[in-house]
Amino acid sequence: MAKVDPPLAVAAAPDLRARILRQARVFLFTHGYARCTMDDLAAELGLSKKTLYVHFAGKDEILAAVVDDLAVEIRAEAEALLANPDLNFAEKLRGFVAGMARRMAAVQPQTLRELQRFAPALYRRIEEMRARTLPYVFGRFVAAGQQEGLVRTDLPPGFAIEYFLHAMQGLLQPAVLERLQLAPPAVLGAGIDLFFGGLLTPAGRKQYEKLAPR
Repeated sequence: MAKVDPPLAVAAAPDLRARILRQARVFLFTHGYARCTMDDLAAELGLSKKTLYVHFAGKDEILAAVVDDLAVEIRAEAEALLANPDLNFAEKLRGFVAGMARRMAAVQPQTLRELQRFAPALYRRIEEMRARTLPYVFGRFVAAGQQEGLVRTDLPPGFAIEYFLHAMQGLLQPAVLERLQLAPPAVLGAGIDLFFGGLLTPAGRKQYEKLAPR
C-alpha cells in the first residue's frame, strides 16, 4: 500500500520544506551523495516520495537548496555574533569558528569526492557558495577587528580576504584533504587560526589566543 502523509505535513509547506532541507543536509554529510536518494530521504522524514516531489523536482534540486540554505545560515550567524554587544571581538570570531566546525563535523572527504565526480554542477555550486560567503563573512570580521584596533590596517582588506578565499578553496579540495588526512573542520579551523594569526595586531592576538582550547 502506498504511503499516505498526514494532512498537516502537506499543509505546513514552509515548515516541511525547512525540515526536508535539514534532514537532507544531515543525510548528505553523513552518508555521502551516492546514498542520498529520494527513497532514503522520504524514509528518513517519514514521508512519501510523492510529497518530496511536490516540493522538489529531484535529489539534486534538494541538495542545491541545501547549499543555498547553508549560505544563508552562515551569514545570519556571523551577523548575529558581530551584533552581540556582550562579546568581545575574539569571542565573536571563536564563536563563528566553533559554529562552522559543528556544521562541517560530519563532512567526509569522500562526500566531496563523490560530489566532484558524480554531481559536478552541485560541486561547483558549493565552490561558488564559498566564493560568495567567505569574502562577505570574513570581510565583516576584518572590518570589525580594524575598528577595534585588533586587526592590522597596513594590509588591504580586499587582498587579505582574497588570500583566505583562495587558500580555503585549495585546501578543501578532496584530493588535498586526502593527502593531508584531515577532515574539513580541522582544515577550516587551522586555516582561520593561521589567517587571523597573521592579521591580528599584538593586542588582537593576545585576546584571540586567550580563548584558544586548552
